[in-house]
Amino acid sequence: MTTHEQLVAQYEAYVLENSKFEDKDVMVSASRARKALAEINKLARARRKELQEEKEKKKAEKEAEKEAK
Repeated sequence: MTTHEQLVAQYEAYVLENSKFEDKDVMVSASRARKALAEINKLARARRKELQEEKEKKKAEKEAEKEAK
């Protein structure tokens, strides 16, 4: 599972648990929602790093193509 897919899954978990807490007053859902938010934070940092690395790699490839011409 990619980092992006994990982010989407955690967001969906957060929305579900937050809804249970807000609408049905399920107290344990507040903890689960907070856990999902913490995981989203970790995954967001990881994804930002991945995106930066991909961007740098593509930039280097373009520069190499220019030099080859």
